Amino acid sequence: MNSVVIGSGFGGIAAALRLKAKNHKVTLIEKHPDLGGRARVFKKNGFTYDGGPTVITAPYLINELFELFNKNPKDYIELSPLKIWYQFVFEDNSKFNYSGDENEMKKQIEKINKDDVKGYEKLVNFTKKIFDKGFTELADVPFDNSLIMMQQLPALLKLKSYKSVYSLVSSYIKNEKLRRMLSMHPLLVGGNPFTTTSIYGLILYLEKKWGIHYSMGGTGNIIKGFEKLMNEVGIEIIKDHEVKKIISNGNKIKGVQLDNQTNIEANNVICNADPPAVYEKMLDGSKNNSLMFKWKKNRMEYSMGLFVYYFGTRITYSDVEHHTIKFGEKYKEHLDDIFENKKLNNDISYYLHRPSATDKSMAPQGQDCFYVLVPVPNNQSKINWSVEGEKMKNLVIDKMEKDLMPDLRENIVEDFYLTPDYFEKDLNTKYGSGFSIQPKFSQSAYFRFHNKSEIFDGLYFVGAGTHPGAGVPGVLSSAKVLDKIL
Repeated sequence: MNSVVIGSGFGGIAAALRLKAKNHKVTLIEKHPDLGGRARVFKKNGFTYDGGPTVITAPYLINELFELFNKNPKDYIELSPLKIWYQFVFEDNSKFNYSGDENEMKKQIEKINKDDVKGYEKLVNFTKKIFDKGFTELADVPFDNSLIMMQQLPALLKLKSYKSVYSLVSSYIKNEKLRRMLSMHPLLVGGNPFTTTSIYGLILYLEKKWGIHYSMGGTGNIIKGFEKLMNEVGIEIIKDHEVKKIISNGNKIKGVQLDNQTNIEANNVICNADPPAVYEKMLDGSKNNSLMFKWKKNRMEYSMGLFVYYFGTRITYSDVEHHTIKFGEKYKEHLDDIFENKKLNNDISYYLHRPSATDKSMAPQGQDCFYVLVPVPNNQSKINWSVEGEKMKNLVIDKMEKDLMPDLRENIVEDFYLTPDYFEKDLNTKYGSGFSIQPKFSQSAYFRFHNKSEIFDGLYFVGAGTHPGAGVPGVLSSAKVLDKIL
């Protein structure tokens, strides 16, 4: 059985390994000279910057890919649990250290609003129920026919999946600061807390179950560990070549054509590439024009874009935690601008990653390494990033200098940034979205792009745009869905 995997993000690599474990002949094709997709690594002047995901949860999903081949994950990667998961910094500059220490969590909640301690306990209990159903039971179940979805609807409605995450949190928590903090998880997978289905409240419990980890040497070292494993087990890896066309005969997939005109025959083609890019650019368009599928594709709403600023400093900022989330003055209005109005706003919230807080190897001695991620509108906004990029960079530096890092501007020794244009052009995501389609109820499970193509026989999808969704646990689970289908 010949299988070709397009794209080497976490989903593509996991799919390649799972198929190899089933004795498929597997070829993995990556358009860039390095593997990782969104999880690529940038090295500049002694600084190592992870391109994408930095919050590692549910590490068993990573470990079991090594265990498929009776390998010890510790021989390939080193995952280190973090004590403080996130430091939240509110608009009044007060701070909250979010962690797995429930006593400490309740103490801090009590200081903000003692009436919310009970509500917090009830919220955690409810998110466990959502987790048991949405993750444990359904994350690796194929949703490729409507009957499966119909069977699940009563349970999903009982879990209030028609509510948004913010609305669910607000039914237990009264204080606005705490509501923001406990409802922010959809932003980690590209959703607006005010419209994302409360099913994604399960992330809150998922973190509690397994903790938050950091991969020593950066997330890129997980990709490196996987690459070593793929070479050992005989997966053919083709880098620096892009699949330009998926070849089909009628509705049956026959293989792929690369940018150098090479054709590779395959029984199955598994796309870790964004589904809309695949359907719109790589396939014979006339075949995927069924009215139903066309309607489904055209009604999809896409996640926000990301502005990511990478920088190194000549001094260390030891007061800054490994993961910091800073809220702007406004919350809902800012999210409305990003998701609905598609316009920039100076009142930004941001996520700051400081890997050198845990891992000194990420920066030259005595220096510090960072990236700051700002949710921005996707490219449906028509924002001209060649003009707005510099302005956003300066706004972000000003905010961080004022909020967290005194004299930052004069201490930056190395920097660059990525905008939604990078995601659209280099990573082939529609509208430069950071996480493919939004995680709304009407775009979850059966309503997402299916793991087994609705149109073509032999075409499959893993990654953020398909079931169960974005985030490292989501895309790794999508390969488990594939495992069940193929």
